[in-house]
Amino acid sequence: MSASPGDPAAATSSDSAETPGSGPVLQLLASGLQLWLRQQCEGIESLEIRLEGSALSLLRGRLAGVQVMARRATYAGLEIEQVNLRSEPIQVQMGQVLRGKGLRLDHPFQIHGQVSFTGDGLSRSLARPRWQGLGDALGEALLGIAPLTELRVQASRLVIAARGVAQRAAIELETELRAAGGSVEICSVDGSASLRLPMDANISIHHAGIEAGMVRLAGEARVSP
Repeated sequence: MSASPGDPAAATSSDSAETPGSGPVLQLLASGLQLWLRQQCEGIESLEIRLEGSALSLLRGRLAGVQVMARRATYAGLEIEQVNLRSEPIQVQMGQVLRGKGLRLDHPFQIHGQVSFTGDGLSRSLARPRWQGLGDALGEALLGIAPLTELRVQASRLVIAARGVAQRAAIELETELRAAGGSVEICSVDGSASLRLPMDANISIHHAGIEAGMVRLAGEARVSP
């Protein structure tokens, strides 16, 4: 179905294929958004974008919403296994896109949805210089030692392991996750220790837990291009 002024339309862009017949303006914008998202990340294994809106509203610079589904994305050194997000309306400069220039997003917009992490991905992320301080803070707050050596998902628990410099074996602790005050709180199962993670002021978490063998967070964020 071709997009026409005033008619709802959607376009999908992915690594492997594009959805035909969704209108050249939507396809062009989907490609521009895909490129913009890839530029924000160090890597994405697969990426699918679904646009919501009409050709007329797009030409006026307004996109009703965007759905983003991605697998194995790395953002700011943090490995994310699955991403499923939807945006609120976005203002876009279609003149730039139609002239073959890169997509520019000049106005902040809201997104909401969920992201999932594997234990291995979190372990690798927290071993990187950018996140190592957070990993050590986890070990010290929950186990009393650092550095952190491993995070792994075990049933409905997140197991945290750390080993001191003079220790041969790592010490492990089973923990639970919960959303608290817009952030994520990691608590020992026996309730003896806990740590609320520092959170960007533009991000608010309203659900945190272990689901399907992964750490899953749901919430919303304000994106400032």
